[in-house]
Amino acid sequence: MSQIPEPTKGRLLYLMRVLEKTGTKQLTSHQIEALTGWSSFTVRKDVSYLDGNYGGTVQGYEPAPLIQAIKKTLGLETRRRFCVVGLGRLGSAYLNFHAFHLGEFELVAGFDISVNRVEILKSPVPLYPAYKMAEIIRRFSIEIALLCVPGEAAQGVAEKLAAAGIRGILNFAPVILTLDGEITVRNVYVVDELRALSINLQPPQDFQ
Repeated sequence: MSQIPEPTKGRLLYLMRVLEKTGTKQLTSHQIEALTGWSSFTVRKDVSYLDGNYGGTVQGYEPAPLIQAIKKTLGLETRRRFCVVGLGRLGSAYLNFHAFHLGEFELVAGFDISVNRVEILKSPVPLYPAYKMAEIIRRFSIEIALLCVPGEAAQGVAEKLAAAGIRGILNFAPVILTLDGEITVRNVYVVDELRALSINLQPPQDFQ
């Protein structure tokens, strides 16, 4: 998997989502091009990195085998446990996010510094005060954390998560985390996403 370019990994993940939504039995690379905006050449090149039998490029790809091939090649067949840290509006919303019931991930805990919030918040998963993070993370072998705390608290909380054994952090705080050791961090900053979107927009129209 390490030999697959990062842009290809991102496209394969998106392709998997497209395939999960389509009701078509088979999709050609040209049909995928129409759905994604990628060239059919790019589609065929990305798919060439996959292991397994998922159909050919002439008769089209069968969604189910292709999805399985993407999961196998990218190491997504292992069910991983994760937690939500910070139960404000964003964090508490993720406690009930329907996509977490797809089977790839298991949400097993939520944490917040406010004991009162932990006690009154309704949740389908157990909630704990932040001082119990290390204990709960180790007890349930939690690997991933969704970090939804304020920016000023993010670095300190991330360090505690790393010390507790968390292997990956999805960081929603508007800061860049600096962590030692082998821990993967992905930053989700809405302003960066808006900027990336703006790059591809046409020049603004003059309505005067």
